[in-house]
Amino acid sequence: MIRLSRLSDYGIVLMTRLAREPARALPASVLAQESALSPAMTGKILKLLARADLLVSQRGVHGGYALARAPERITIAEIIEALDGPIALTSCLRPTAEGCGIESVCPARTNWQRINQAIRDALAGVTLAEMASPPRNFGPAPSASPRRAAAPARDPAGLVITSLGAK
Repeated sequence: MIRLSRLSDYGIVLMTRLAREPARALPASVLAQESALSPAMTGKILKLLARADLLVSQRGVHGGYALARAPERITIAEIIEALDGPIALTSCLRPTAEGCGIESVCPARTNWQRINQAIRDALAGVTLAEMASPPRNFGPAPSASPRRAAAPARDPAGLVITSLGAK
């Protein structure tokens, strides 16, 4: 199973919350409460994101954390890399890897590099603005039907008659 770390998952949650009001700075305590995260975990993530220049922190009464740039200009790949380092599906793909012991004879390394790049490109192709927007419908609407609904029946007095039962 390929999974994001908890740090990246929560970081994307926090960044998505900030992207819904990009002009507003929110205190860490508010972000922690709204995201149901511990204050310590929230603080750690926010500091890492600020260090990566994805967030800016503002002191004072109206202070807090805000996006460093427009949500359309921040990618999910940037958030993950800020929190977890370079995206690498296997240890041999990490830039600082010392090798896995079979690197010199590994028949899969080249294909792992291709797969890793495809996943990184996919994550870089999704912006924070897209994550903050309502989900898109990827297929036909569940209630969509190709046939037209029949006109409602009317009784002699002109009242509309509807049926709550199955057709």
